[in-house]
Amino acid sequence: MAKNPTSLASLSPVKSQGAPSTGVFGARVTLVITDDVTDKEVFDNFGEWSSIGCIFFEKLNEPTPIRGANNNKFARPLFPNNSTIPLKNEIVYIITLPDANVQSNVNSTAYYYFQPINIWGSTHHNAIPDPIATNTNPESQQQDYQQTEAGAVRRVSDGSTEIDLGNNFTERLSVRNLQPFPGDLIYQGRWGQSLRFGATAQNTPIPNPWSDSGEDGDAITIIRNGQYEEETDPWIPQVEDINEDKSSIYLTTTQKIPIEVASKSYKSYDSSPTSPNVYDSDQVILNSGRLLFNSKEDSILLTSNDSINLNSVNSVNIDTPKTVIQSPTILLGDKNATEPVILGDKFLGDLSKLLSSLISLCNALSTPIGTPVPFVPNAAIPGPASQTLVKAQNMLNKIEKYKSKVSKSK
Repeated sequence: MAKNPTSLASLSPVKSQGAPSTGVFGARVTLVITDDVTDKEVFDNFGEWSSIGCIFFEKLNEPTPIRGANNNKFARPLFPNNSTIPLKNEIVYIITLPDANVQSNVNSTAYYYFQPINIWGSTHHNAIPDPIATNTNPESQQQDYQQTEAGAVRRVSDGSTEIDLGNNFTERLSVRNLQPFPGDLIYQGRWGQSLRFGATAQNTPIPNPWSDSGEDGDAITIIRNGQYEEETDPWIPQVEDINEDKSSIYLTTTQKIPIEVASKSYKSYDSSPTSPNVYDSDQVILNSGRLLFNSKEDSILLTSNDSINLNSVNSVNIDTPKTVIQSPTILLGDKNATEPVILGDKFLGDLSKLLSSLISLCNALSTPIGTPVPFVPNAAIPGPASQTLVKAQNMLNKIEKYKSKVSKSK
C-alpha cells in the first residue's frame, strides 16, 4: 500500500529542540542521517525523507558522553541547493533561523548548519578527536598531530587513524589537496575530484603544466575525477596531470596542454593538423581510460570548420544497418588514390549480357563446319556472332561510364 506523503508541518525539527532565537556557534557532529535504513527510528521521527542530510550535534563547550538522537541537538543543512554532508566528529557552524512553523509563530526557530570548517586544511576530512587536548586518545591517534607555531597540524604517516568518521566512510590517507595558484577558485570533493577555475600563471614557485604559453590571467577550467599517485608525503598538495589523472576535462584559451595522445598518425593529411600537445588556442580536451558518447533519442552531430580526424592504434569499427557517405570525393586506401571504383550494377549487367552472347556463339562454334566434304557453312554461327559483336562494341563505347566519379581507390 502506498504511504501518504508526510505533511509540511511534520517536516520541521522536533519542537525546534529548544533552539535559541539568535546566535552562531561551533558544534561537533555526532550523527548524520543519509538514508532510511541505518537509523530507521531516527529517520522516521525526524521528518523521514526531508531529514536526509540533517545532523545531530553537541556544542563544543557542552560535550556529553552519550551521543546520538537522544542526547544531542538536531540541525538541518542551511542551503537547499548546495549539500556538503559532514562526517561524524567534524566541526560545523550552527545558526538559528526561522523554521517551518514561522507562519503560526514568528519566533519559531530551528538549528541549521554550515559546511564543515577547515580544521586541518584537508579536502578529504576535517574530523578531530574529542577532545584533542586530553590523553584519552590512543597513542597512534595522538601521534597523528604535531604542534607548530600556527597550531596543531594533522600529518598521518603510519597508514591508520582511530577517528570515528561514521558509517561507510573509509579514510584514504593518500587523498591530496589541490595546489592553488594566484586568483584560483577551486572546488574539491573528498575523494580526489576537483574543479578549478584558474588562469595562466607563469614563473610561480610551484610550476603548473598549462602556463607555458599565453599571458598571465588567460582563463582555464579543469575538471578532474581521480587524482594520480605520487611518492611525496600525502599532505603535500598536488597539481593536475592530464596524463596521469584518472579522468579530465580541460577548457582552455591560450594554454598548451602536454597531453600524450594514444595515436598521432596523420598520414591521411596533405598538411597535418597542429599536434595536440602544442596547440595553443581555445579548445576542449576530454581524457580518460574510455570515452562513451550515447544519444538516447536523437543524433550525435560532429561538425568542424576544418576536418574531423579519427585516429586509432588498432582499428576504426562501424556497426550499423546502413552507412551513408555524402561527398563529392572519396579516397580509399590512400590520400593520393587515383583509380576509380567500378560501378558494379551497370558493369555487371552489361557483362552478363555479353557473356550470354559469348556462350551462344561458343555453342554454335562447337558444331563442325562443313560435314562431309564438300564444305557446307554452319547456319547457326552468323546470328550469335552478330549479337556478340554489337554487345561488345556497346560496352567498349561506354567503358568510361563504368568508373565512379566520386570514389577513388589504390
